[in-house]
Amino acid sequence: MNESIRLGKIAGVNVGLNWSLLVIFLLISLGLAGGRFPALYPDREPVAYVAAGLVAGVLFLASILAHEIGHAVVARRNAIEVEGITLWLFGGVARLAGEAKDPGVELRVAGIGPLISIAIGVGAAAVAGLLDMAGAPGLVVGVAAWLAIINIILALFNLVPAAPLDGGRILGALLWRRHGDATRARVTAARGGRLFGFFLMALGLAQFVAGAGIAGLWFVLIGWFLVNVARAEEATAGLKGALGDLRVREVMSADPVIVPPELTVAQLVDDYLFRHRFSAFPIGGTPESVEGLVTLAHLKRLPADQRDRVTLREVATPVAGLAVGPDEPVSELVYRLDGDRRALVMEDGRLIGIVSPTDIVRIMELAELRARGGDHTLT
Repeated sequence: MNESIRLGKIAGVNVGLNWSLLVIFLLISLGLAGGRFPALYPDREPVAYVAAGLVAGVLFLASILAHEIGHAVVARRNAIEVEGITLWLFGGVARLAGEAKDPGVELRVAGIGPLISIAIGVGAAAVAGLLDMAGAPGLVVGVAAWLAIINIILALFNLVPAAPLDGGRILGALLWRRHGDATRARVTAARGGRLFGFFLMALGLAQFVAGAGIAGLWFVLIGWFLVNVARAEEATAGLKGALGDLRVREVMSADPVIVPPELTVAQLVDDYLFRHRFSAFPIGGTPESVEGLVTLAHLKRLPADQRDRVTLREVATPVAGLAVGPDEPVSELVYRLDGDRRALVMEDGRLIGIVSPTDIVRIMELAELRARGGDHTLT
């Protein structure tokens, strides 16, 4: 999911919001203000219920953010690059650009999130108790009590052994430690995620038929999301396992065409695109002075009437976020080469090649062909 609003950095990690977050925020806030709080604490002014619902919604989103920041911080401390955190309809996602090197790291990164949620839940319960003893208004105590309950529920839900939930990651780490096979462990955890997703969908449909209304549909939606993400993770794990120890230099497209960064977008289109038939061009003066990368996606996003005055330097992605070494495992790039992303292969400060998703797909097709018994070799 893409972020719609960039909040800035927290603990050194980029944090953003997706517009869909507004849906869950309104569901929580309005549900509490119009249902739970009036039922438990009657005879208050309507504005008090609305204020309590909004505060509870904000605190819940803050607790989700704390959960995800925990994942990100532990990942960075274990040398896993973190692209950022996005809060959206189903909570939050910490986007990791790499993977754990051993099951211990996987276990720590996965386990910290539920631990933080439990800590917040216990802390909120203690605050609710103290407020109650101090004679605080029941509605104020109710906000703290609800925050405690929802965080404990969040932690327990996340501990279900089904990827992409944290419990699935923990299961994968334990299986990895036991069998010594990371791919097998992740595939097993992802399959558990699919089964759990189907279970939630069936439960939601049963509740809807029984008259639960939107609550049942919500379970169906969550289950559908889990099934799709788990399928994608299973495919990714299988892909990474098939790639094995393959190195970047074995799949890259060597000697890419470098274009001057001062060229306008129109000049690139007229003088390079049709001649070379590439979909990505590094910009710079020489292989030793590459500044970034321009792709067709950059060009498509630019209005046609601006192509004559916008330079490639203005639309390029900086090289810092794209550089990889030639001897890095190709499996490390699976997380990074999504959509239109590319990797610039740098050796001793010099550009020697580009890796695209198409390059990886090609090598996988050749590997599959060889596995079927042909005499073909990978090139």
